[in-house]
Amino acid sequence: MSKQTYDVIVVGGGPGGIAAAVAAARMGANTLLVERYGFLGGAGTAMMVNPWMSYWASGNSNVQLVFGVLQELIDRMSEMGMYGHPKQKTAFDPEALKVASEQLCLEAGVKLLYHTFLGEVRMDEAGTHIEAVRFANKAGLVDLSAHMYVDTTGDADLAAFAGAIVEKGRAVDSLSQPMTLNFRMANVDIDLMPTIAEITELYLEAKQRGEIDCPRENMLWFYANQPGVIHFNTTRVLRKDATNPWELTDAEIEGRRQAQQLVRFLKAEVPGFRDAYLQTTAPQIGVRESRRVVGEYMLTADELLASCRFEDVIARGSYPVDIHNPDGEGTIEKHLPEGEWYDIPFRTLVPKKIENLLIGGRPISATHEAHSAIRVQPIAIAIGQAAGTAAALCAKGKVLPRELDVRKVQEALTAQGAVLGFADGAPNTVGE
Repeated sequence: MSKQTYDVIVVGGGPGGIAAAVAAARMGANTLLVERYGFLGGAGTAMMVNPWMSYWASGNSNVQLVFGVLQELIDRMSEMGMYGHPKQKTAFDPEALKVASEQLCLEAGVKLLYHTFLGEVRMDEAGTHIEAVRFANKAGLVDLSAHMYVDTTGDADLAAFAGAIVEKGRAVDSLSQPMTLNFRMANVDIDLMPTIAEITELYLEAKQRGEIDCPRENMLWFYANQPGVIHFNTTRVLRKDATNPWELTDAEIEGRRQAQQLVRFLKAEVPGFRDAYLQTTAPQIGVRESRRVVGEYMLTADELLASCRFEDVIARGSYPVDIHNPDGEGTIEKHLPEGEWYDIPFRTLVPKKIENLLIGGRPISATHEAHSAIRVQPIAIAIGQAAGTAAALCAKGKVLPRELDVRKVQEALTAQGAVLGFADGAPNTVGE
């Protein structure tokens, strides 16, 4: 068993983890990024969630909100010819995201450790500081420690193991949004394809005939980067807890069953798919929601929909409240007014109780309803970049997140290319 020490350890190499590690390393911190798969990208690669949801003001693609690491990834994939589609401007190739993410990390000086799974957290006697984290990999059990930790697991695994206060799902019954196994069909005759509405009508007819029992109310698909390939985000797995390994296993099995059913339907009933075939299913089922960490501030959906502004803004977004029914059919969507966006305050990244930990990505301190908006990849990248920046400042300056001058985080993010909506160096308005 070995033990190694770093300035910052980032746990989870998904969208938030990539940005957190790159930001921390560029700030001069000795940074380790630990990932359970053999590649980076998380939701964008392992879960194959595609395309990226909007990173511009509501209904106005001329006002971009998220830059920084997100823009660098877009530029890298664009140079590879693997970003964008004439009919799907934010579609990307998962293989390109793996490479672009790795390049950014290595060039920044991030130490990468793949095939390594989080297993245990050792706390100090007071239960407020993480002393070491135990991982399992091919070398056995490995203890790693750092001055600061960033939880970018997506499921708040590190925070939960450390004893942070966490919540799950909606308030009424703790059920989380359903999971989805994404899949892709290749050799599709795009010219013969019906519209989304027409495919949905055929899908509903097949459900009435008892040929499909997927508990989703419509067919959701997107164009992929490759010719003749269509990406489906249609399966819906209900009432499973993504933090319970037994239920997660059941969800994977159910997702594949639904995918096979949908493939048969597409080939038999939908024009353009007769000669198509299942190109791939995602390596892992997509998880919309699991744990959320209770932090110094709890973000609400009302604030997001009111285009909230905060003095300690560290990221922005405009993705709508988008709640897939945890218990059946139906999806709730509530959009911001055109041209608007919301701020995400630094306090939502700071968990209660734990002193040397920051949250980078979707499990920040937010209600179930607010989480449904800030959970998408571009926003997770922006949050992760802020968490990594703050972690480096804390580690190098020997201060705790609650003591950190947020202006230093904002200045560093701005220097890294992030745009926080300041006018003359000051926030637009001051939040509570």
